[in-house]
Amino acid sequence: MATESVGLPFEASALSAWLVWILPFAAAMIMPGIGKLSQNATKYVAVGFALMSAVSAATMVPVALEAHELHDQIMWIEAIGLKAGVLADPLSIIMANVVGWISFLIMIYSTGYMKGDKDITRFWFWMMFFIGSMQLIVLSDNLLQVFFGWEGVGLASYALISFWYRDKKKDHVGTEGRTVLGMLDYYAPTHAGMKAFIMTKVGDVMMIAGMLLIFLFAGTFGFKELMGNTDWATAMAAQGLLVPAFVLLFGGAMGKSAQFPLNEWLLEAMTGPTAVSALIHAATMVKAGVFLVARIGPIVFALGAAGILADQFFEIVAWVGAITALLLATQGMVNPEIKKVLAYSTGSQIGYMMMALGVAGLSHQYVDGYTAGFYHLISHAMFKASLFMAAGSLLHIVGSRFMTDMGGLRKHMKKTYAFMWAAGLGLMGAPFITTGFWSKDAIFAAVYESGNEWALPLFAIAVLTAIITAFYTTRMIGLVFFGKKSKHIEKMEEEGHHIHEASVSMWVPYGILAVLTIGIGIIGLSAEEGLHHTFEYYLKNSFGIYSSHAADESSILPEFLQGLNPIALGASLVAFSTGIGLGYIFYIGRWVDPVRFVNSNIFFYAIHKLFLNRWYLNAIVYWCFVTTPLWLARGVSRYFEKTAIDYGMNDGVQKAASWGAKVIQGTQSGVSQSYLFVFGAGLLFVILILLM
Repeated sequence: MATESVGLPFEASALSAWLVWILPFAAAMIMPGIGKLSQNATKYVAVGFALMSAVSAATMVPVALEAHELHDQIMWIEAIGLKAGVLADPLSIIMANVVGWISFLIMIYSTGYMKGDKDITRFWFWMMFFIGSMQLIVLSDNLLQVFFGWEGVGLASYALISFWYRDKKKDHVGTEGRTVLGMLDYYAPTHAGMKAFIMTKVGDVMMIAGMLLIFLFAGTFGFKELMGNTDWATAMAAQGLLVPAFVLLFGGAMGKSAQFPLNEWLLEAMTGPTAVSALIHAATMVKAGVFLVARIGPIVFALGAAGILADQFFEIVAWVGAITALLLATQGMVNPEIKKVLAYSTGSQIGYMMMALGVAGLSHQYVDGYTAGFYHLISHAMFKASLFMAAGSLLHIVGSRFMTDMGGLRKHMKKTYAFMWAAGLGLMGAPFITTGFWSKDAIFAAVYESGNEWALPLFAIAVLTAIITAFYTTRMIGLVFFGKKSKHIEKMEEEGHHIHEASVSMWVPYGILAVLTIGIGIIGLSAEEGLHHTFEYYLKNSFGIYSSHAADESSILPEFLQGLNPIALGASLVAFSTGIGLGYIFYIGRWVDPVRFVNSNIFFYAIHKLFLNRWYLNAIVYWCFVTTPLWLARGVSRYFEKTAIDYGMNDGVQKAASWGAKVIQGTQSGVSQSYLFVFGAGLLFVILILLM
C-alpha cells in the first residue's frame, strides 16, 4: 500500500475515503438477505449505511478546508503494475459530501414515498448500488477506476428508471396518443430505461476510447501520474491526438450529464420513482459529467500553460453547455408535466456549469470560472433535489403528473408551498438571499470577464437562459398552487379523497434543502469567496495554476458587494425581475390568459409548438437512428433475404439439384449400350481437348 498525505495524519482520513464508497456497496450486497428476513428492516439498513457514508465524507472536510489532499493506493493488477486508489482533494471531498448528504436525505424521503411498494428490497439495492458507484467516481485516483463507477451508475440508472417495469399507464410520461412527426410522444418505463442506457452508452464508448488513447501514450490512468510527467501530452499533441482524446472523454460527460446532442434520454427518465429523479437526475449522476470535466479540466489548462495548447477542448465544452442551457430552458417553458419541467431545468442548469468550466479554460483567470461552475453544482444539487422531492409529494397526493390537474393547492399543502417557493427562488436566482443568485452571478462574471472572442455571445445566452428559467419556475408554482382547483382535484374531493400535506418523512428532507438554499444564500458571497480561496490554493498546489486579480478601485457598488462585477450583477437582477414578472402576469396574477395569448398570433403559436415538440430533435433522432434503420432492415428482409436468398439461392439450388437429379436418373436406364455411348462420348471429348 502506498499512501501520500499532506498536512494531516493519513490513517483515519484514508480509511474514511475508502469507506465513503465501500459502505453503500456493502449495504447493497446484504440488502437481498435483509429483505428475505424483513422487508421493513431494509429501509433502516439503507438509511443507516447512507448516513455512515455521509459521515465518512464529512470527516474529510478539514482536509479540503486547508486545501490539502490525500492520496492512498493499493496494488490492483500486479502483472501490469495497475493500482487502485482514492484521491481525496478539495474537489472530491466537497463533491463526496454533496453526494453523501443529499443521498441520505433522499433515502429518508424514500421511506415515505416508496412505502408499501412490493419491490422495495430491489429499490433499496439499486439505490445503494448507485450511491456506491457515484462515490467511486468521485474518489477514484485514476480514469479506469472512474470508468468502473461510471458504468455502475449507468447500470443502476437503467434499473431505477425502468423500476416499474410492468409499464402501467400511470407510470408513463408524455400524453397518451400524442405524436410528433409521426413518432409517439408517450413513453413507458422500460422504453425510457432502455433509451437512457443506449444513449449514455454512446458517450461511454467515446469515453473509453479517449481513456485508452491517453493510456497508449502515457502508460498510466492515474490523474497525479498524468501531471507528474507531461511527455505523453507532447507526443500526442505532435500527432494531433491530444484534443481529440480529451474531447472523447468529454463525450462521456455529455452522455451522463445529458448535454446536447445526447440530452434526450433525461427527459423520458422521469418514468422512475421521484426519489430516483431527485437522487440520480438532479443531485448526483447527471453531475458526474460536470465532475469529470472539473477533474480533467485543470490538467488540460496546465498543459496549455506549459505550451501544449488544447483551447479547442474548452471551446467545445463552453458551447455545448451554452446550447444545452438555452435549448432545454425553452422546452421547460411549455411542458405540462411537473417532473419533465424539472428535468428540462436540470439539463439546462448543467449546461450552465459546463459553460462556466469551458470559459474558465479560455480565460487567464481559470479559478474564477472553475469556482463558479462548481459553486453552481453545489447550489443546484440542493434546490433541485428539494424541488424534485416536493414534486413527488404533489404526485403522491394529487395522483397526477400534469400541472393542469393541480391548482389552488397552497391552502392545503402549506409546507410544500413554502419550500417550493424557497427552492424555486434558488433556481430563479432571487437576488442576495439564495445560493442560486450567487452562483449564477459568478458564472455571468466569469463569462463576461473572460476576455475571449466568445465572451459576449455566451454572456447573452447565459442571461437569456436565466430569464427563461425564472419564467418557467414561476409558471410551475403558479399552475400548482395558484388559481382555482382543477376538475381533477374537485373530482377527487367528491370521491372522498381530500388534499393534505405529505408525511413528515417526505417533507422534512426537502424542507431542509430548501432552508439551506436560503440560509447559505444569505451568506452566499462569503461562501463563494471561501470556495474560491480553497480552489485557488488547490489549483496552485496540484496543477501550478495561479490566479491574480488587480484591485478595482473604480467600483460603483456598495461596500458589501465589493468584488462583484457590476455588469454581471445588473444582468442577474434584470434576468430575475424580467422572468418572474412575466411569469406572474401569466400564471399567478392571471392578468393575461396564456392559452389565448399563444393562439392570438401565428408566430407565438409556431414557437410554442416548436418548444412543446422539443424542437423536433427527439423525433428526428428516432427517424434517423430507429425508424429508418428498422425500415431498411425490413426492406433487406423482404426484398433481399426472401427474394435473393430464399427464392434465388435456396429455391434455385433446390430446383437445380432436382433437375440435375432427374437428368442423372434418366441416364440410369440399365441398358449397356447407353452406358457405352456415354463413355465413348466422354472419351471423345477428352481427346478433342488434348488435341487442341
